Amino acid sequence: MKIGPYELANNLALAPMAGVTDKPFRDLCKSMGASVAPSEMVTSDTRLWHTQKSRRRMDHSGEAEPRIVQIAGADPKMMATAAKLNVERGAQIIDINLGCPAKKVCKRKAGSWLLNDEPLVRAILEATVDAVDVPVTLKTRTGWSPERRNGVRIATIAQDAGIAALAIHGRTRECRFSGAVDYETIRDIKQSVRIPIWVNGDIDSKKKARQVLSFTGADGVMIGRAAQGRPWIFREIAHHLNPARQEDARSETDIFETRDIMRVHLQNLYAFYGEYTGVRVARKHLGWYLKENSGAASVLSQAIRATSTVEQMALLETYFANAIARKDVAA
Repeated sequence: MKIGPYELANNLALAPMAGVTDKPFRDLCKSMGASVAPSEMVTSDTRLWHTQKSRRRMDHSGEAEPRIVQIAGADPKMMATAAKLNVERGAQIIDINLGCPAKKVCKRKAGSWLLNDEPLVRAILEATVDAVDVPVTLKTRTGWSPERRNGVRIATIAQDAGIAALAIHGRTRECRFSGAVDYETIRDIKQSVRIPIWVNGDIDSKKKARQVLSFTGADGVMIGRAAQGRPWIFREIAHHLNPARQEDARSETDIFETRDIMRVHLQNLYAFYGEYTGVRVARKHLGWYLKENSGAASVLSQAIRATSTVEQMALLETYFANAIARKDVAA
């Protein structure tokens, strides 16, 4: 895939997820095979950028290219300004959020609420594209509700406005994250536009990725929740889709590599957030990593109560030492 001047290493993307895709997780997923990894959603209201949370979301120091910042808002001028300022801070691609179904976002008439107002969508996209000299992409859904699927019209508006690529979650705003994924509409969208399409929604295995790409004709897949606790899914899918291009023929992880990945991830979380916040952010990642592992319940219970990095890391080391000794996970 190619987005503007950027020739991507493959057609796999990490989905932007609030509270998940911070810089340490983006770096990890890129190292495991994701070619692009947009930031967490950043508000277009620059008056709120003074907070530590916003500053962290816009921190791309040392991040592998292309650096992508996702912005959200409902005012074309504010979105254009936010895009321009983020480019000045190092963003190489701007991604617009038209897919978030959260009530607090939709109450501000942003995110997937905008699917209600196609003229406003056009105004926002045109203003943002005109404001910057970098590619602008769009993350969206198939429509507002199953009865109001306007994904094809939104995609056409996006293409006409100069959007460089689309990522489409195969559910409507009303469906949020439940129910069957509507890959049919994504197929219709792909047939209606010429720009690259990432298909998103319930792609949780290499087999599913191949099936969805074949059915929809999409150019790539975007992985969200399936990467939580399993960032190596990108490597697995990349190897499955095109094994000849993989330098490392091994696509699966063993217990030793899983341990090393988790070590590095936790260390990077601690460094990025500091002791107090780092330990607390690490808790949810530990839960995702260990939720299906044999014998993990006890150590996980302790790890999510740990209040220091030393204690939390020691629990992780003890868990893996015992797991290796028991051979609970194939080595």
